[in-house]
Amino acid sequence: MTSSAPTRGWPKRFTVVALCCAAAFIAYIDRANISVASIPMKEQFGWTETMKGLVLSSFFVGYLVLQVAGGSLANRFGGRIVLGASVLWWSLFTLLTPAAAFISLPVLIAARIGMGLGEAAMFPAAFNMIGRWVPVAERTRAVALVASGLSLGTLFALPATGAIVRNYGWPAAFYVFGVLGLVWAIVWFFRVPSGRGIPLPVIEGSPTKPSIPWKKIVATPAVWVITLNHFCHNWTLYLFVAWLPSYFRATHGLSLTNAGLYSAAPWFTMFAMTNVAGWIADRMLRRGVSVTFVRKLMQSIGLLGSAGFLLVVRDAGSATSALLLLSAAAGSLAFAQAGFSPNMFDIAPRYADVIFGISNTFATLPGVVGVALTGWLVDVTGTYAAPFLVTASVSLVGAIAFLLFAKGTQLIE
Repeated sequence: MTSSAPTRGWPKRFTVVALCCAAAFIAYIDRANISVASIPMKEQFGWTETMKGLVLSSFFVGYLVLQVAGGSLANRFGGRIVLGASVLWWSLFTLLTPAAAFISLPVLIAARIGMGLGEAAMFPAAFNMIGRWVPVAERTRAVALVASGLSLGTLFALPATGAIVRNYGWPAAFYVFGVLGLVWAIVWFFRVPSGRGIPLPVIEGSPTKPSIPWKKIVATPAVWVITLNHFCHNWTLYLFVAWLPSYFRATHGLSLTNAGLYSAAPWFTMFAMTNVAGWIADRMLRRGVSVTFVRKLMQSIGLLGSAGFLLVVRDAGSATSALLLLSAAAGSLAFAQAGFSPNMFDIAPRYADVIFGISNTFATLPGVVGVALTGWLVDVTGTYAAPFLVTASVSLVGAIAFLLFAKGTQLIE
């Protein structure tokens, strides 16, 4: 066991959290780059829009399937091995994507599913490493920093992929980002030691490596409140991922280039405010504010705030006002990363990785159902007012449930 005593210099836990954030950053680059690369791929291979949709959505099939398994493996074998193997796995499938595309569409879809299987363990394993290395007083900030990697990765991926595709061709985007994951893995295994940075809490009468108490986890209402709020949070998140450029182009008549630029601002705001929210939450906790109050406050700001701005943006009269309102919605949503996410450590510090796997299984569904429903509503109504209303309603349900049933005390030992 690694000593938890203070040491001079750069603490190991900083390296662990920074590399976990970098893993999330790379994961979202590899997840988002095909949204740009698929445009020339569609032209080259003669895909229909339906074929293109199958390619874009196939990732989520693999991603959804192994969430619980990823959390269980991280809990059993430790996040160091599982996260390292996860990045190696999805980076390999990223590198194989061009070859798969040239073979056939089914092979490409299989490669995307394989990539999703690899990414499934990323966040559960990162949560395991936070539990192993980060003191309780710093965990909200650590969770927020890792979570902010997704917004930063999305922000970076779209223009970077466009530049690579324009100058070197679409296969190069997969080669460059696939190699980046391999480089990360080398650094990870050389710089992150085995073991723990903080001692495992000793529970009288409990074995050193207790089996996962599945029945207790499944029977705990607070676990399902977290799961519901993860689902509601991701409903808004995937709306932003899939539809912001289309919204700016269709509603405000922007060019493709300007629609992409306008869509970047909410992601930058989300990145910044995720880390601000983590800092505020940990500061409140250090001052003795109730954990339950802090989590409910952060979650309420996240879901109710984003819902309110989405309702107002329906009446935005210009692209600039819409940009400001959507940035405010994204910045508000960021506060939820200081609510439901670290709440997993509050109620079950030994099994936060497992609970994340459970909750993210359900939270992946909006990537399929919510995105498809948004497209259907736009087709039927001709505007984005209805999708924004549905998204706000989903957030309202999650916020009410969290206020009523969330707990900030340990419930599962």
